[in-house]
Amino acid sequence: MKTEYWLNDIKNGPFTSYYYQGFVQTLENYKKGIKDGWFEAYFPNRKLRIRSLYKKGTLLEEHEFNEKGKEIRTFMPKYGNINERRHQLHEVIRLSGMNIVINNADHPLIIKVASIPTARMQVYFIDNDDYFNRKSVLKDKATNKYFEDNDERTVFFNRGVIETIKKLGWAPDIIHCHGWFTGLLPLYVKKAFIEDPLFAESKIIYTIYDEEYTKSLNKKIIDKAIIDGISKKDLKHIEDASYINLMKLAIDYADGIAFGSEIINPEIEKYAKKAGKPILDFKGEAEYADAYNEFYDLILEESTVLTD
Repeated sequence: MKTEYWLNDIKNGPFTSYYYQGFVQTLENYKKGIKDGWFEAYFPNRKLRIRSLYKKGTLLEEHEFNEKGKEIRTFMPKYGNINERRHQLHEVIRLSGMNIVINNADHPLIIKVASIPTARMQVYFIDNDDYFNRKSVLKDKATNKYFEDNDERTVFFNRGVIETIKKLGWAPDIIHCHGWFTGLLPLYVKKAFIEDPLFAESKIIYTIYDEEYTKSLNKKIIDKAIIDGISKKDLKHIEDASYINLMKLAIDYADGIAFGSEIINPEIEKYAKKAGKPILDFKGEAEYADAYNEFYDLILEESTVLTD
């Protein structure tokens, strides 16, 4: 079944196509045979799959959603062991080009992107030659010691994610942070960018793993992590930037906590439960996708209730 409008045998106006069950498959708009306006495609379960905006045939913006009805964008460091050719990474010039100042030094922010077609997901890679152009992730393979600049690397990554979201003009409902490398992001979003319209309504979920590093990060991380809206007082947890203290900082500014490993440091687990925030306990591979989806909805529902 289709709803169509034609002008001299050329598509003109709104078009609607349907699955055989009667559910909407696509909603389209044309002007004289050229896409103009919103285009929407739906899964058979009636969840939105793609929403695109065209003007005179030119794609202006596009959003892809998974079968749960959520648009997901992933941000991660472009570590040197990621094969750009194999995974078809390419630099996004309009997102790159700014400098992030850390410890009085300018560090260019380079944004590369790839897609996971089966998951309908865009992956944005935060890159910088000074911090990520090395074959190891967190440790020097030759010495098996953590890189001395891991503090600066995490500051750069967290700030780089925020700047990329701002350039995308994308307002995330939920920012889901994974692991200690994202430990500063809850603070930045909730303190420094809370007045920014893109982040004003964002909720933070923080997933904690069994990934404890043994040596505290550089003690100067407090000075390096300060940006407008953030003071040394806000960073008091990491005067000693141990793994436990960084997790406590993240927990303080998160809206929900998830445990991504079966075993969590007991002190961190106790601190998280004492914080009185929603907690998602560890879920195995067979159940974690549905569990996280429900947890997202719970966090969003709680924020709606508080607003009302």
